[in-house]
Amino acid sequence: MGLELVAIAVTPTFAQMAFAEKLGIDFPLLSDWEGTTAAAYGVRYDIWKGHTGLAKRSVFVIDRDGRISYVWSNDDALTLPEFDQVMEAIAAVTRT
Repeated sequence: MGLELVAIAVTPTFAQMAFAEKLGIDFPLLSDWEGTTAAAYGVRYDIWKGHTGLAKRSVFVIDRDGRISYVWSNDDALTLPEFDQVMEAIAAVTRT
């Protein structure tokens, strides 16, 4: 589909490397250790379960021109996005 998939988490690089190896993940896992990316995208918790600076579970679809065309974010870290909606958003940007 001509996509690039990346995941960003507020965890150290070595933890992400172990996570990727354990699950066989073959796309980049980026570390936002200080939470600056989460803050810039408006998805950083002030405080969540006593922890500060964590990122909310979120999905962003960004088109070829760098425009955000779809956003899903939830304050409940245990809630997953509607994957059909995410796939529809991806299909929409790949058609252009």
